[in-house]
Amino acid sequence: MSTLAPLRLLREPSNASEGNHSNATVGAGGGWCQGLDIPNELFLALGLVSLVENLLVVAAILKNRNLHSPTYYFICCLAVSDMLVSISNLAKMLFMLLLEHGVLVMRPSIVRHMDSVIDTLICSSVVSSLSFLGVIAVDRYITIFYALRYHSIMTLQRAVVTMASVWLASTVSSTVLITYYRSNTILLCLIGFFLFMLVLMLVLYIHMFALARHHLHSISSQQKPPTAHRGGSLKGAVTLTILLGVFFICWGPFFFHLILIVTCPTNPFCACFFSYFNLFLILIICNSVIDPLIYAFRSQELRRTLREVVTCSW
Repeated sequence: MSTLAPLRLLREPSNASEGNHSNATVGAGGGWCQGLDIPNELFLALGLVSLVENLLVVAAILKNRNLHSPTYYFICCLAVSDMLVSISNLAKMLFMLLLEHGVLVMRPSIVRHMDSVIDTLICSSVVSSLSFLGVIAVDRYITIFYALRYHSIMTLQRAVVTMASVWLASTVSSTVLITYYRSNTILLCLIGFFLFMLVLMLVLYIHMFALARHHLHSISSQQKPPTAHRGGSLKGAVTLTILLGVFFICWGPFFFHLILIVTCPTNPFCACFFSYFNLFLILIICNSVIDPLIYAFRSQELRRTLREVVTCSW
């Protein structure tokens, strides 16, 4: 999938000339520097799966009044963000294909304007998706460590303010990013945001896992044999690994790509990494497909409502 500016600047840095890029491809050795040719059909298929999947999550939460709580509102917002990730990438792909095949003929100024609008939507959806992953982690942390005070801490009003703040901040930051896309300072801010979310999730989820393990140990110490403790610890470790593993695998390569753009834009080996930009986009779309499986479909109440939605039992 080809790209126009400014997202093209995320594919490879502006100060890396075509000559440098071709020399890097030859010098850093061979076929693996040619990148990965990902068919447009794969982008389309993953985007459609993510769109349908997250749309079902939103419909289920809206339908069931029992799911009208801050926790599920945050999950609903994550689903909307993931839908926007899919929709914006699908729109970008279709826009590019129509232009390349001459089906859509527009003046260059209009093309640039449309491209900026779509890119703003892409960046806004990415930032909001990352933000709501962090918000959900904080919400779960409050649920576990301040269970008796949860409803007084996470009121509906505070949840609404949190959601509105995330959407507003995502829109403003994405607009600034697209406007000043040539600035390394903007890229550093985006990288810092990702690292902050990564550290936040690591600290909160590991602390939650440690508490759960301690709780299970206290219970199992009164039982013989302590099989429940071992089984619970294993389940908690698997859940933690899935949560953090999916986050790091899906988002890490893209932000490492941005780090290399800032630190070594003309290095031959960095240039090889740049050639896999489409793969990093695929991983982000895959995250939009996986998020509902981790955060939404594990809820028995939501799964029951989802079955009703699918069978049109309104």
